[in-house]
Amino acid sequence: MIEALEVAVEAARAAGRIQQERADCIGEIRYKGDINPVTEVDLLCEQEIIGRIHKEFPDHAVLAEESGETAGHADHLWVIDPLDGTINYAHGYPCYCVSIAYRQNDETVLGVVYNPSLDEMFVAEKGKGATMNGKPIAVSPLANLKQSLLVTGFAYDIHTATHNNLDHFIHFIAASQAVRRAGSAALDLCYTAMGRFEGFWELKLNTWDYAAGVLILEEAGGRVTRFDGTPFQFGDREILTSNGHIHDAMIEVLKQGTSRGTLMP
Repeated sequence: MIEALEVAVEAARAAGRIQQERADCIGEIRYKGDINPVTEVDLLCEQEIIGRIHKEFPDHAVLAEESGETAGHADHLWVIDPLDGTINYAHGYPCYCVSIAYRQNDETVLGVVYNPSLDEMFVAEKGKGATMNGKPIAVSPLANLKQSLLVTGFAYDIHTATHNNLDHFIHFIAASQAVRRAGSAALDLCYTAMGRFEGFWELKLNTWDYAAGVLILEEAGGRVTRFDGTPFQFGDREILTSNGHIHDAMIEVLKQGTSRGTLMP
């Protein structure tokens, strides 16, 4: 595991360097949908990460946002989001990151998220806790939803879909101290893990959006479920996370919305 951790951390830092070096020279931007961009930097970071992983583990499988699945040993899977927060990055808004998770035998055992703008390296190993820049992190002790700062996001089909999270957003605005929408699910999970946020929920996520962040949150003492409180599984499309103390209260707020029901792959 030590070797895998070293590879993940160095790959994340290398991708982060590319992001910083190319921040003023992003290059071509293409679109996977009306508002879902892919930059040259997304592709360069993904190539850098996969190259480093396959150099050390040539038989491991990879699931990455831009290139999809790469065949390999089924019991060893790397799940990669090379640039989470591409819209932010393309606009020069400094809230984006690299997310790398490693799964063994269908269980996430390693998660690394790196925010190059603030030089924040989040790391978690299964059963060993979570850290930020080498220091242990833990979720917020706050137990009152009304005093809680929450965070969420919106899917790329928000302009056309009725199942769009806006109803939940409105209800949580009324039930909490405030709600933020930062634009990077991986960082939302990490910031909930370290207590900057008390809770996070979102619809229509992909596995690379949360694979690393979920482990980091759990290892920091947080709780992760589906919207209705049932167990969260790798592959689910909706997620509810919190410091644990306000989780049941958040479930009750989600019940008020019309966007109910678990989204599956």
